[in-house]
Amino acid sequence: MRGLRSTLALAVVLAGLGAYIYFVTNKKTDDTGAPKLEKVFSSLASDNIDEITVKAESGDTTTMKRTGPIWHITSPVTASVDEMAIASLTNSLSSLELSRVIDENPTDLNAYGLATPRVEVDFKIIGDETARKLMLGEKSPTGAQLFAKRNDEKRVFLVPAYQDTTFNKSTLDLRDKTLLKFDREKADGIELVADGKTVQLLKSDADWKMLKPLQTKADTGAVEALVGKLQSAQAKSIASDSVAPADLKKFGLDKPSVTVNVNVGSARSTVVLGSVAPDKTVYARDLSKGTIVTIEGSLADDLKKGAGEYRAKELFEFRPYNTSHVEITRNGQAITFDLTKGTGANALGTWKRTSPNPADLNHDKTETFLTRLSNLRATGFVDSTAKTGLDKPVFTVKATFDDNKHNEVAFGRSGSDVHASRPGETGAAKVEAADFDDMLKALDEVAK
Repeated sequence: MRGLRSTLALAVVLAGLGAYIYFVTNKKTDDTGAPKLEKVFSSLASDNIDEITVKAESGDTTTMKRTGPIWHITSPVTASVDEMAIASLTNSLSSLELSRVIDENPTDLNAYGLATPRVEVDFKIIGDETARKLMLGEKSPTGAQLFAKRNDEKRVFLVPAYQDTTFNKSTLDLRDKTLLKFDREKADGIELVADGKTVQLLKSDADWKMLKPLQTKADTGAVEALVGKLQSAQAKSIASDSVAPADLKKFGLDKPSVTVNVNVGSARSTVVLGSVAPDKTVYARDLSKGTIVTIEGSLADDLKKGAGEYRAKELFEFRPYNTSHVEITRNGQAITFDLTKGTGANALGTWKRTSPNPADLNHDKTETFLTRLSNLRATGFVDSTAKTGLDKPVFTVKATFDDNKHNEVAFGRSGSDVHASRPGETGAAKVEAADFDDMLKALDEVAK
């Protein structure tokens, strides 16, 4: 009986001890079993922060204040803030966890680089008159952590070293560097003016067309790439926070080398480019802003590209599967092909030569010819048809497709070069001679 009482007593003790261990362990770990880390600023919500001052290692001191949901830089300049940078700052302050406490009561902050911190972040929360401060010192011996301290505590602790890039921000890092602000999805017009030439592009439904220097189909992929570059373009530096006449002349903006207009409905955004900076960037200005910036020289080069960059490279819209009639003139000889619609086992239909000598054609060979013809693309463009051979075309084609649509293209040879033109369009397109010759060989196979 005595043994049974002892066993029961021991069981009770063990149960209590187990409960205690579970409680303590549960408090010190998260749901994954990893140790819970203490937040540097407990109960801090990022939405409650309404003022931040960052003193960076570079020496820059930048103050930002929030009015409603909008943040602005108030010192050392008045400017818009980089939304991603400020979101990263506020979120990191509220979620920052200390990895380990190094010294509860340090006697020498120099040992940690905290007597004169490399980085200081002061912030206020709504309704609080007293600022809180995070100070960052040197890296730990392993390089994976940073020594850190709060202004209202004595202890020194460690935070992850990667947080340095979050808090160690210069004024330029924190400024909004967007070159042009517009809604990319709603952009429906672009105008580029460079070297006295204008390229005007207009979006119609999902496709882009060119209005100047000629009216033609635009290469939608190329235009969308341009829109993307403009929407994501960032300033490399701030050249001046004023746009006085002297500043405009100094940076070559009194007579812009390039003017870019982006239309979003009735709204228009405009950026102009000036001269080349000593570091090979290019001075630029958004006309709605009071600053002059620099941008990458490669972006400036892209904006100077001519109409040929944005013209549709496809010479033909038809494809073999939707074509019903083809008229060809080759070295003065006319040939006409027609597709007779098929039914049942002959659902693909039958291609026939209807002129000059009516005959059934090999379906596969005809499809190969039409594929090579419709795949011919422009590799570039010239402004004039002079010396292209198009005054006496060696090959012309008229195709009817989708019942009532038509394509007409003429090809000329000049030496080893091949050019093509379409009615109503100025200049000519360059075509790979090898591709053109392969198309002619495929035609010869049909005509056998």
